Amino acid sequence: MKIETIRSSEEFFGLRGAWNELLASSASNGVFLTHEWLASWWKHLAEGRRLSILVARDNERLTGILPLAERQADYARMMPRTLEFLGSGVIGSDYLDAIIEPGREDEVNTAFADYFHSRGLMLQLSQLRTGSCLVSSLAKSLTACGWAASDTKLNICPYIDLQGKTWETFLSGIGPNIRKNLNRYLRLLPKNFEMRVDCARMPKEAAAALDIVIDLHRKRWEAAGTSEAFQTPAVNAFHHDFARLAAERGWLRILLVWLNGRPAASLYGLLYGQKFYFYQSGFDPEFSKHSVGVAVMGLAIKTAIDEGALEYDFLHGDEEYKFHWATATRGLGRIELYPPGAGARIYRHAIHLNRAARRVARRVLSNA
Repeated sequence: MKIETIRSSEEFFGLRGAWNELLASSASNGVFLTHEWLASWWKHLAEGRRLSILVARDNERLTGILPLAERQADYARMMPRTLEFLGSGVIGSDYLDAIIEPGREDEVNTAFADYFHSRGLMLQLSQLRTGSCLVSSLAKSLTACGWAASDTKLNICPYIDLQGKTWETFLSGIGPNIRKNLNRYLRLLPKNFEMRVDCARMPKEAAAALDIVIDLHRKRWEAAGTSEAFQTPAVNAFHHDFARLAAERGWLRILLVWLNGRPAASLYGLLYGQKFYFYQSGFDPEFSKHSVGVAVMGLAIKTAIDEGALEYDFLHGDEEYKFHWATATRGLGRIELYPPGAGARIYRHAIHLNRAARRVARRVLSNA
């Protein structure tokens, strides 16, 4: 087993075919670990990080990938140089993980652990599915070498199990209020407006459809507070690059509800494998009394069912509206691994103090 470190963008970008082939066979397969998502993130949102992707090869056969970047030390925050997942930060990459050939998880993680132990950099691995066997195996190998581990729950991802469901059986299983309201909205909207529903899937449709999502999302949040989505030119450039690639791969699903020729509601989704991921949505507040946000969510779930999806994933966040539809959740967490030595212990203590201070500050500001 040979471990290599990929540090150049050119080498990373050239791995796409082999990367996605390994991902498709692995236990961690998901859209946020695709080469398309992570390469787009690296292109637009790396923010001074240094590429540090580990690949494991057995006689030149690719058997494992740990998609990492090195974040430089931030001494003001008492943060040492740290290795973290590609896709980290505000972009909302859920279910990040190692990508390993099935049946070789322990072997590959042992090789990764030997590599880390010889270099002694802290690992901060966030947005992991709770109980990830892949990174848990890595943590076990490192703690056996004297490393300290910290495991923190970060968030939950509500989801709908769609296995065996038709649109009718799905409706019968949700709460009576949301079922009644959804049926009423979908019945009344075509009566009150000239209504059209589009689903953008093709590369030629992606840019214009995404611009509508961004515009409606901003309109929705200008009336109701703030959102972290679509806040910077770099984030928007990332989404435009990724949406085009997702459309080329057949994953993109942007639903648009038009009322009297105007875009009234939108939903940015991805159908990857047999999972539909709800990423973001928006609506025009002028149509809010007609509950166009509820209508477009229902139409997206129907689209997922019609296309054979086995799950509709709302991704991270415990917002109340998600539980009008979802009946199950899975956790997301963070594992931090600190190498042996006094310096790592000092940094670990400083990081915990820094986080505690920020939590206090947020509480004070929210109550001000």
